[in-house]
Amino acid sequence: MKTLWVRYRVFILELFCWANLSFLAVDILYAHSANDFAHPAEWIPFIFSALTALVLVPGLIRIYRHRKIVDGYPYWIGFVTGWLSIIIGIAGIAYHLHSGFFQKMTIQSLVYAAPFVAPLAYTGIGLLLLLNRKLSPISHEWSLWILFLALGGFAGNFVLALADHAQNGFFHLTEWIPVVTAALATSFLLVLFFTDPDSRYYRLCLWILGVQIVTGVLGFLLHLQGNLMEAGSNLLTNFIHGAPIFAPLLFPNLAILAAIGLWDLWMKQQERQQGETA
Repeated sequence: MKTLWVRYRVFILELFCWANLSFLAVDILYAHSANDFAHPAEWIPFIFSALTALVLVPGLIRIYRHRKIVDGYPYWIGFVTGWLSIIIGIAGIAYHLHSGFFQKMTIQSLVYAAPFVAPLAYTGIGLLLLLNRKLSPISHEWSLWILFLALGGFAGNFVLALADHAQNGFFHLTEWIPVVTAALATSFLLVLFFTDPDSRYYRLCLWILGVQIVTGVLGFLLHLQGNLMEAGSNLLTNFIHGAPIFAPLLFPNLAILAAIGLWDLWMKQQERQQGETA
């Protein structure tokens, strides 16, 4: 198990980035359909995600075969994609904030405007692609950077869950679940940057990540149920303008990313401890 992990960890992270960029094309199509892509700029992330889902595949295959980032096409296509993804994410934040918050500068406008932290998904993926090319997977920093980006994702999830569910005043008690679990994941992952915990803490963190997966699946089912039961003659309209069906899936997605960094960090700790006792 450990040997397989060491061989394929670079590919696993690369596959995670490719899968996220591919799925973001679907998510953007769904989210921006709410206003029928009113601004032409709203097509940019969709087109970018759809294209990169195709152009990254040849490099992904070569990385799998060589078990590392190969010079040439696999390196440069990921490098360019990473920087473009970062730029799109930052531009998306400014665009979303401009849609409401900057015009009124109130908490209400921040809550009811387009989700301002959502485009950070692109920035996070871009940073992952860059670190997979700039840092050696055997380094301690490779694991910590993955955990740091997952930590940032959970912090963003906390803000998103709080802002989205504040729109209806947390009408259902279950709407507090993602707020609490996101705060829990953020707190537990943060500890890893200040201490060198034992194996029991790593196992506990994995259980916490399991809770995130359950939270995401439960949220998906509740959002699905809410849209199916929403009064209205057009089911498609209910899904477009109702509860965001894909939003809860951020929890299991981030749990997978955090598990990659957590598992790798744990394996390196065990290697270090074995070397000290040898």
